[in-house]
Amino acid sequence: MYDFANSAFPTLIVTVAYSVYFKQIVAGGGGKGDLLWGVALSVAMILSVTITPPLSAVADRRSARKRFLILFAYICVFATALLSNVTTGMIFAGMALFIIATAAFESSLIFYNSFLPDVSTPENIGKISGWGWGLGYLGGLLCLFLVKPLLAGGFSPENLPLFQMSFVAVAVFYGLFTLPVIFWLREAKTNSTKPGKKSAFAELWETLKDTQKTPGALRFLLAFFLYNDGIVTVISFSSIYAVSTLKFSMGEVLSLFIMVQVSAGVGAFTLGYLTDAWGPRKTILLTLANWCVVVIVAYFTETKYVFLGVSLLAGLSLGSSQSASRALMASYIPEKRAAQSFSFYGFCGKMSSVLGPLVFGGVSALTGEQRTAILSVLVFFLVGGALLWLTPETKKSAQYNHGK
Repeated sequence: MYDFANSAFPTLIVTVAYSVYFKQIVAGGGGKGDLLWGVALSVAMILSVTITPPLSAVADRRSARKRFLILFAYICVFATALLSNVTTGMIFAGMALFIIATAAFESSLIFYNSFLPDVSTPENIGKISGWGWGLGYLGGLLCLFLVKPLLAGGFSPENLPLFQMSFVAVAVFYGLFTLPVIFWLREAKTNSTKPGKKSAFAELWETLKDTQKTPGALRFLLAFFLYNDGIVTVISFSSIYAVSTLKFSMGEVLSLFIMVQVSAGVGAFTLGYLTDAWGPRKTILLTLANWCVVVIVAYFTETKYVFLGVSLLAGLSLGSSQSASRALMASYIPEKRAAQSFSFYGFCGKMSSVLGPLVFGGVSALTGEQRTAILSVLVFFLVGGALLWLTPETKKSAQYNHGK
């Protein structure tokens, strides 16, 4: 249910609505808008990776993962609601609130993902992770339908207040469907809730050394760092690309992303089963090959219909690549250090999210067009995929292939 709740934020705020609103209305459009959006995303990720590693050590030591999950979720909810007050020229406020909301959202995922090994087994972890992502896309789809009447009129003066109210609607949706976490999620207690003698950073360093003992763990994290860079960049700039380069209207963008949500949900559900049957590593490699095709076709496309087709193709890999990555990471983590281990996983993902948007925004600002910028994403998929190809599977991961 938390996947169902939180998907409203990346779908409407990061991808479909606020991203375009910020560039076109708040920042005044052009390459400058792309660059400022990229900077805001990057700063948010840096903030998240700064605060979550020490907190993850505290969470493991004090059985506080649930408390931190709820805290960051509702910080995101309130900051998202305040985006409705951002108007033309309020660049600093628009960036600051988005940075707070995004950093809180990303931080909540660290503690949420750490529950995956608790609620699954090696036999069904891919399915459980895939169902989470799949339900997430259903949540994003439902929220899209609910706010479509507010967004369909675009940025016309009479519709602008309704467009801004969509950000409040996203916040309400997120906050409401996070309530099951508060009431029903259970967290196993550690042996001792008393603070240890070691600092949080010392414990994190020990977790990193433990992770190094698993062959391929650090290579996987580096591969994830690179290919996730491409995924995050595509997500963050897809609506901006559709509106700015291919001249989609907001109504067309909404219809496009409703179809993409369906495609992404189907991909997450079906490839979740493939992850259990075939193994997460091979599943990720399959999705990365698909991402390469998506980027190349998007670079050459001149028509909306072709872009629609390539977007549906991207949707199939959107949740499945990240779901399989989450399952593969779970096979590397040391026992009793779930939050800390997933904080390293999150660290790689968020630091990659710093680089990609800056590269896209910088290339767009320098060249004055987005086609070269979208092509630059290809290198992240190619290099990340090559590293993953050379990464050995763990014993836990190998169990997926044999149903053990």
